[in-house]
Amino acid sequence: MNPIFFGILELFRGQIDGFPFLSDIDTTWIIEKINEFQNFIGSLSQEDPIASAPVLLLAAGVVIFSGVAGEAFFKKTGIPDVAFLMILGVIIGPILGIIQPEAVIQIVPYFAALALIIIMFDGGLNLDLKHIIRTAHFSFTLAILGFILSVVIATIAVHYVLNWSWMESILLGSIVGGSSSVIVFGLVRNIRISEETKNMLSFESALTDILATIIAFILFEAVLIGQFDLQLLQETLGRAIVVGLVLGFGVGIPWMYVSTKLGNAQHSYMLTLGILFVLFFLANSFGESGALTALVFGLMLGNKSQLAGILKFKLPKIELDDPTHNQLTFLVRSFFFVFVGLLATIGQFEYIILGVGITIAFYIGRIIVAKITLTKRFSLLDRKVTYSMIPRGLAAAVLATFPLTMGLPNAEVYPQIIFFVILSSVIITTIGLGRSKKIPPPEPKEGGFIKKPPEDSQKE
Repeated sequence: MNPIFFGILELFRGQIDGFPFLSDIDTTWIIEKINEFQNFIGSLSQEDPIASAPVLLLAAGVVIFSGVAGEAFFKKTGIPDVAFLMILGVIIGPILGIIQPEAVIQIVPYFAALALIIIMFDGGLNLDLKHIIRTAHFSFTLAILGFILSVVIATIAVHYVLNWSWMESILLGSIVGGSSSVIVFGLVRNIRISEETKNMLSFESALTDILATIIAFILFEAVLIGQFDLQLLQETLGRAIVVGLVLGFGVGIPWMYVSTKLGNAQHSYMLTLGILFVLFFLANSFGESGALTALVFGLMLGNKSQLAGILKFKLPKIELDDPTHNQLTFLVRSFFFVFVGLLATIGQFEYIILGVGITIAFYIGRIIVAKITLTKRFSLLDRKVTYSMIPRGLAAAVLATFPLTMGLPNAEVYPQIIFFVILSSVIITTIGLGRSKKIPPPEPKEGGFIKKPPEDSQKE
């Protein structure tokens, strides 16, 4: 149990007797209730790392209510609910002690894997293949340049501030190197930017999640053995890309036909989910994290109508908005960010400063990379939104937990720094998007993405 919380209760209880306007009121009942609540909270932090089933169900109910409220708040204000959910995790974890860090660490591999594949699959479902092809070169440039620059910024900061080895510093830099597809996918759906820019930013964030995951796992092994092999990095990246594409396309194309033939079968979605889990297992068996496979598989199913024409499939009417999938994605997303908060610890003050400082440098670097990458074909609104899109989230939070389970040096520091990188990056993104709202959108016929002049189109 966090002693800070007990201190707050003691302070509050002491103040009750001191208020003049309460002098004539019998405060015995209030003090008794505070004592009961204090004892109840204290009973949760005994030897068991996790609270009783009723308390856990209460916590789950609070998370669901908070997720719904946060989503509604996000739709009204444009402020991501991620920070809200993470702070809730801090409250029910480190502060109240309902769930202890030891219990959280035990379920990290299972819950992280589930969150990764569900959310990457959801991202693929919501990507438009036609728009991706049109802006793929922008996505790849933003992803590669942005990821490299972010890794360099974080590496230099960690090496010289904390005196870590270069390999450990690069590892932390790779973990926070890319924007979060979980947050970006949710944000772009509620911003009045062009469809091309929405897909560009979504695809970019998915690419950086995959890059961060693959490179981090290579560096985990390198830190353990104390040696980095560039050839191994190239081979692992190549294998991951090949496996992800082969499994994603090889299973996704046949299954999009089969799933459509199932129509409104009672368990069609659950069958799709079962295929997704099997694909994740196969991808891991062949040396790929499963992120790219889930993304490609979702991309196939989400673009059935377009692919049907290309592949000459005769498909019936296609319904992409599956309420079961939407509810499952909402649950996984809400619980995951609360889960991130459960892992948070308020450590040394220098970790907070370092995390916030790295994030500010990320934002400056993002503006530079975006200005180099984007052309005048993008509207001012599209460019401003792209400048602000630096949120870190799922991949960073998941990868931050692996040093703890693998016994790496300074393992307990990774979650502390990365927690503040995630939180501050979400805040900066929120502020940037708030400012972007003041920019009027382009004409509806242009959709925010400025079309090439007719003469340029003819030349092409």
